[in-house]
Order: sequence, then C-alpha cells, then structure tokens
Amino acid sequence: MTLYIGREASKLWKRICVETTTEINLLIDNWKYLLAGLIFQYIHGLAARGVHYLHRPGPILQDIGFFLLPELGQDKAYISETVFTFIFLSFVLWTFHPFIFKSKKIYTVLVWCRVLAFLVASQILRIVTFYSTQLPGPNYHCREGSKLATLPKPDSMLEVLLINFPRGVIYGCGDLIFSSHMIFTLVFVLTYQKYGTRRCIKQFAWLVAVIQSLLIVASRKHYTVDIVVAWYTVNLVVFFIDKKLPELPDRTSGSSPLLLPLSSKDKDSKTKEENHKLMNGNSVDPADWRPRTQVNGKILEDANGIHVDTAMTGV
Repeated sequence: MTLYIGREASKLWKRICVETTTEINLLIDNWKYLLAGLIFQYIHGLAARGVHYLHRPGPILQDIGFFLLPELGQDKAYISETVFTFIFLSFVLWTFHPFIFKSKKIYTVLVWCRVLAFLVASQILRIVTFYSTQLPGPNYHCREGSKLATLPKPDSMLEVLLINFPRGVIYGCGDLIFSSHMIFTLVFVLTYQKYGTRRCIKQFAWLVAVIQSLLIVASRKHYTVDIVVAWYTVNLVVFFIDKKLPELPDRTSGSSPLLLPLSSKDKDSKTKEENHKLMNGNSVDPADWRPRTQVNGKILEDANGIHVDTAMTGV
C-alpha cells in the first residue's frame, strides 16, 4: 500500500513539473497579453472609483425586479457576494486543474488570455455606459442620507489612484449599467461551457448564474436593467471575440499552441516555403505525393508522358 501511494505521488509530482515547464514557456510567449489584461482591471477599478465622485443620490427608480423579488436587507447582503466568491474561486481552480489531473484539455495560460480578452472588451463597454448616464444607486450606502453616497473632492491625485481598495470597490456608487459581477460570472460560465468536460457542472453553472442574478437584484445592489443588459451584452461580446481569436490547440494532438493568428510576414514566409517545395517537385500535402519522371529537364506526373514528349521532339 505504501509503495503504491509513493508511486502515485511520484507520478503526480512529475506531472506537475512537466505542466509547469509547459505553462512557463507559454507564459514567456504571452506575458504581454496577460499583463495588459491585468493592468486594465486596475483601469476599470479606477474608472468605477472616478464615477463615484459624480454620483448624486436620489429617489430609487421604479424597477420591476424590486416588485417581484423581496428585499434581503443589509444583514443578508453578503449572500450574493458569497455566491460570487464561490463562482470566482471555482473557476480559478478549474483553470489550474491540468497541473493535477491526467485529463488535460486546456492550457492555463491560454485560457486566461482568452478570459481577460472577454473581460476587457465587456468592461470597456461598461465604462462607456455608466459614464454616459449616472443613475441614483439603489444600494443602501448609495441612498440619500448616507455619508458614502457621494465622495468629497480628493485632496491629491494619489487618493484617486489608490482607489481605496478594497473598501472603495465594495462601497462604490454610480457604476450601475451594467453589472460587473455578472460580467465575471457570465465570462466564467461561457468559458467552462466551451472547454469544460462535465455536462452536469455546465448545467449547474448556468443555474448558479441565474441565482446570482436574482440575488444581486434582491440585495438592491443593481437595478434589473443592469442584469438584463449584462446577460445579452456579455454573451454577444464573447461570441464575436471568440470567433476572432484562434482556437485553443488540442492537447491530445500535440500541436504547438498559438495565441494570435499568423502575421502577414509569417504568412508570406510560409507561402514562399510552400512555393519552394512545389518548384523542387515536393508537394505540400503528403496525399499529393506521386511518382514523377524527369525527361529533357521536364518533370512529368506520369511515366507514360515520355512517349508523348518523344514523339513531339522526334527523338
């Protein structure tokens, strides 16, 4: 029994080492995209912090979700955050599962490059939207009479740049349309829908996304329109950007991973290489390899062509 456990532990350690080496190589090639995506997360937080200075509390707008869903109250507002934390951590752990499990369908670095691309595109639309029109926040700390509803003018630029993390993110106001929580939730669910392998988990993920939507409205953190706009906007963003990005390499085929399409320079060099092969009598496609015979400096597809050439030249 001890020998079996030791052998399995050795295999697991080798698997982790091999996977780490592979992911490090991918990280070296694609670190710019990951860094750009992470930097934009800070820019998104900075934009949400900035709109808080513009927020003006007012009467809560009429909302159908507020009529249909009972208000959870301030003492139960943590429920929606707990569900979101569960979704976030579950997805992060899943993206690192190739380090542990034998069934490897994804590369962690490449998956996060795609996820960050989806997030950045959705967050750009969100920033444009909530800066266009500032709605009175329905959250408890954004209502009239709350000291946090409007931020005083900053004393220095450093105060704005630090964004008072994490308190400034949790108690933000004004960044309503559309929900940032739903951006992350839908991007994670859509990514697992495409690259995940367990059908039951996919169905459960969509159910949790619906529950998360209802909890956000019931917690009065967003209006219903913020959730509705997020559902169709994020799905459309993921759909169109996913078609532009190259497909993730199939790990079972052993193909080399690529993040971005070939540049025009690479395409030109590849075309020249193919033409060179054709000029030398080598077909690009192995299925087109056929015996060729050379007569009078000419390459013929079939040996029977020798008789035709002989008759024409009189030899």
